[in-house]
Amino acid sequence: MKTTLLLALMSIVTLSAAEPAAKKSEEVILAGGCFWCTEGCYQIVKGVTSVTSGYINGHVDNPTYEQVCTGTTGHAEAVKIVFDPAIVSYKDLVELFWYAHDPTTLNAQGNDHGTQYRSGIFYTTEEQKTLAEQSKKDHQKEFSSPIVTEITAAAKFYPAEKYHQNFANNNPNQGYVCAIVKPKVEKFKKKLAELTK
Repeated sequence: MKTTLLLALMSIVTLSAAEPAAKKSEEVILAGGCFWCTEGCYQIVKGVTSVTSGYINGHVDNPTYEQVCTGTTGHAEAVKIVFDPAIVSYKDLVELFWYAHDPTTLNAQGNDHGTQYRSGIFYTTEEQKTLAEQSKKDHQKEFSSPIVTEITAAAKFYPAEKYHQNFANNNPNQGYVCAIVKPKVEKFKKKLAELTK
């Protein structure tokens, strides 16, 4: 009886030791104009494991791209970024946010206009809120105009349609990608290199 119990316990210990430790990950949700651009920027950040384009903080459930484009749903085009905090921190990702777009233009990025293109950081914890507000305050000195980025509690995030995901990489010759996304990502890449020296 004791031998059987001992063997059973040894078997449990062996199985537990063989199981890989669960990888911890965290999320940050950011809006910086067209989500194709924001997605492209964060895809190149070390420690980011996935970037999903979608819609957040509107009043329409399961919105479509066409609905969001009208500017009447209240949703912002945003990205949900999953990252490994052992490699890159939430604070780091927010610091980079100010270089991924122009946070001083209200409801617009370049030629894209409408509330769906607003600048926003959507927090899920009070700690995220505090870090975002401090980062915004710290970076204001780098801009001649006031930062208009909203820092708001995240409501439900709705992933965008499949064709929007990984858009620039899947459509490298598309007009908007060539004219807007690629130059923005290249500019971001240079800033990223400077900040990570």
